[in-house]
Amino acid sequence: MRILVLLGVFLLATAPAWSAPTAESVAGGKDEAAFLAGVSQIAAPGVPGPLCVFGGKAVVVVTGGAGKDARAPVVAAGRLGAGRVAAFGHPGYFEAGALAVGDTGKLMLSAVRWAAGAKAAPRVAIYKQRELVAFLVKQGLAATAVEGEGWQDKLKSFDVLCVSPAALTADADVPAVSKFVNSGGGLIAADLGWGWLQLHPGKTLLADHPGNRLLAPAGIAWADGTLDRTAADGFTAGSVPSPLTHAARALEALLAQAEGKSPLSAAEVSQAGRTLTSAARSIPPQDTLFLPRLRRIEEERAAGAVPTREKPLKADRPLDRLALTLQLDDLKRLPPEGIHAHPAAAAFPGAVPADAPRVERTVNINLAVPGWHSTGLYAPPGSVITVTAADVRAGQKLALRIGSHTDGLWHLDSWQRCPEICTRTMIEKPVTRAASAFGGLVYIDVPAFGRAENLAVKIAGAVEAPHFVLGKTSLAEWREKIRQQPGPWAELETSKVILTVPATAVRKLEDPEDLMKFWDRVLDCCAELATIPLERPRPERYVCDVQISAGYMHSGYPIMTLLDMPTVMVDKPRMMAEGHGGVWGLWHEMGHNHQRPAWTFAGTGEVTENLFTLYVFEKACGGPKSALERASGPRMDKKVKAYIAAGADFEKWKADPFLALHMYVQLQQAFGWDAFKKVFAEYRGLPRGEQPKNDDEKRDQWMVRFSRAVGRNLGPFFQAWGVPTSEKARASIAGLPQWMPEGFPPK
Repeated sequence: MRILVLLGVFLLATAPAWSAPTAESVAGGKDEAAFLAGVSQIAAPGVPGPLCVFGGKAVVVVTGGAGKDARAPVVAAGRLGAGRVAAFGHPGYFEAGALAVGDTGKLMLSAVRWAAGAKAAPRVAIYKQRELVAFLVKQGLAATAVEGEGWQDKLKSFDVLCVSPAALTADADVPAVSKFVNSGGGLIAADLGWGWLQLHPGKTLLADHPGNRLLAPAGIAWADGTLDRTAADGFTAGSVPSPLTHAARALEALLAQAEGKSPLSAAEVSQAGRTLTSAARSIPPQDTLFLPRLRRIEEERAAGAVPTREKPLKADRPLDRLALTLQLDDLKRLPPEGIHAHPAAAAFPGAVPADAPRVERTVNINLAVPGWHSTGLYAPPGSVITVTAADVRAGQKLALRIGSHTDGLWHLDSWQRCPEICTRTMIEKPVTRAASAFGGLVYIDVPAFGRAENLAVKIAGAVEAPHFVLGKTSLAEWREKIRQQPGPWAELETSKVILTVPATAVRKLEDPEDLMKFWDRVLDCCAELATIPLERPRPERYVCDVQISAGYMHSGYPIMTLLDMPTVMVDKPRMMAEGHGGVWGLWHEMGHNHQRPAWTFAGTGEVTENLFTLYVFEKACGGPKSALERASGPRMDKKVKAYIAAGADFEKWKADPFLALHMYVQLQQAFGWDAFKKVFAEYRGLPRGEQPKNDDEKRDQWMVRFSRAVGRNLGPFFQAWGVPTSEKARASIAGLPQWMPEGFPPK
């Protein structure tokens, strides 16, 4: 506490004292307040991302949801030199669809007029946003599209520029636009942090994003993450946002509380902490406005920035979380030789024995198989790994990945491990060097649509980890040596699925061959029901973690689960016998990976994947009774009877996944799994023009296609359940014999 108080005195001496917000202090004056005049709600095009606002002359205009009760900026404004800038958290704000929602168009007009300063008839240049040109012209503004070679030279003829920074080149466009704004021009910029990161692997928002290089001097930057809606059509607006969504004000508030001058509630501490964490991950390293203040905190609080399962780093310690965030971003900029083991690495993902021998191994990578290629090697924390690929070609986009625990935990209130612990380094030269402060299993990451050829890759500096490959690893070799290799994480691999578990879970595993044949059968069951080939383009993956980004498990590549599951995943008898809890979850998440939007309408997102769950239990596990009872049996009969008696309310049906699943179980019990396979195959073969375009069409098509597949009219069955379908769809199957399960609907 003594360190924090002294730090607070230092920082508060250089910054305005924390005080309650006023419209004047937050909006910065009458001009900025004009943004929100007559504005109460704006659109949320796509999935908008947050902005970071930290400059003394920058203001938050509109916020979106950032988890629980937290908020983050989605619209901001500020001054840059003699000019004015406004930023939006999605390029879709320039499009006609968003401009027509709520008061979005009104806010855009206010932004353009404000950015133009005192000019009554501003001339607006618009770069590669034709729909915005049409909108502004319709509103009576002089808007002109500027594109092509030399477009930057035309800016001197305009008062305001509207642009998505992602379209700007760092060397030519950014300096030209910066000069235009600093000389008195106005700028309206709309972009998306998380979207830009997806399109630019290996790049960072801090160092590489054109918009952040442009607007950071104004105290505004695009951040990673997504925002939740705060209104039906988007985001509420019109009221003064919390000052704690402004990073500088958030820091002042936390330091004032540390001095006992102005206590904050738990919610306010959490909000301020989230704001500062976002700032630390977004502000470019060359910033001189705010980053130096954060660096002092990093130096003073490094010792407390070590999250573990036993002592998680929670939201009520925002300055420790800030210090850790800065540490992790610093690691991204260090050369491999400058990276050392992070203190938290020993707790997770784990330490490597000091005497474990470093090895050199050559692995052959099939470039026709996309995704992570396991090597059976583990990079110790802070150790340099060298990859030699003499035949690598430019443009192949291969990468060296260290670590399988890819879930980011930034948005969570409690960190049981560091929120980001994996590294990914592009392999662009014959020799690539990389290191991770946390260590991890070593992979060669191959992009999709690679050529059918093998690439020999030599990896040096790693240690061996337990690694079983079905059809390649002998049981004798596994039992005698491989399962005792020193790497703290292990992998069990087939061409269809790979399990990543702590090495302790396999040290006594005697027969991984029989186990992985069972897992192959699980994957084959999913393929059979989905009517896709049994041989997959790449193996599915399960990874166990001390903490994941959402839920108890979640689907994806990889499927993520917690540390209570490794002993289950390597225990075939247990998986075959148990029909609930974690085992259900394993099949459930794999079901999500096979679920398709065309036959999954609102209310069935947590339903149709369980068809795969039930199929696996029946075909691979022998149908444990406890699994089937979750969707049928006396308890479900009672629930269905109560639902029908209450009027078969579709909203209640959508809110109860197992109630909804029972409707599908009735179809399966009557017509068998082959009916589902026939319908799923039909959907897979549909031309794009015949795919359902909305929920109404999804319900109609599912009823009609299933009815025709089984030769029965299911219209009355859907009506009895209260699942809406159109009269036209029901009429199209009226010639088929009507069907209803025996005793349904219950009296």
